Amino acid sequence: MQDASTAVATGDHYPRAVLFDLLTALLDSWSVWNAAAGSEPMGRRWRAEYLRLTYGCGAYVPYEDLVRQAAATVGLPARAPESLEDHWDELPVWNGATELLRALGPHCKLGVVTNCSRALGARAAARLGIDWDVVVSSEEAGFYKPDPRPYRLALDRLGVAPRDAAFVAGSGYDMFGTASVGLRTYWHNRVGLPRPQGAPPAEIESPTLEGALAWLRTFRLAAS
Repeated sequence: MQDASTAVATGDHYPRAVLFDLLTALLDSWSVWNAAAGSEPMGRRWRAEYLRLTYGCGAYVPYEDLVRQAAATVGLPARAPESLEDHWDELPVWNGATELLRALGPHCKLGVVTNCSRALGARAAARLGIDWDVVVSSEEAGFYKPDPRPYRLALDRLGVAPRDAAFVAGSGYDMFGTASVGLRTYWHNRVGLPRPQGAPPAEIESPTLEGALAWLRTFRLAAS
């Protein structure tokens, strides 16, 4: 990581750490859910029901149980969640995600805060091919996002204050959590979801990751 004098000389003002939502900000989990469901409409219904359960339960309930419960509620067979897990190691990486992480690596600590089990979080994080400084799952934190505890656990493990870190979200629900913790947020809204009612706006919302590097490169200038 650069020291302060190097940052001033180069004009780089990165945060000390950047945390990422994993399954929607960096990885295209939508396509894998849709394939497991047999169609995009059923995949969207299943995912929406899963999200309703997740954001409603707060304290951690096994991720795999919620996925199965959501599948049953929308009328999918038991093989759908089985297929989802079978293809977990094939989660596609969004365009620009690997390039962004490699560009940030010399300047910032990099971490993941993800709503899934410890085992599935580790498998998904490995898809990016980098050495993460921290990977925090909802199982480890004991709560699902947007409860503030998963974000705070990642920051505590990194030894970084919220004001010195940024978050790249994949879901509009993340803004409830990042706002409560004090994390400035870039929302990579790849599939064009509406912002949830009552959610604070992100500092930047974009359908791609293209603007994230420029935002992060001047992060401390905007905060000063």
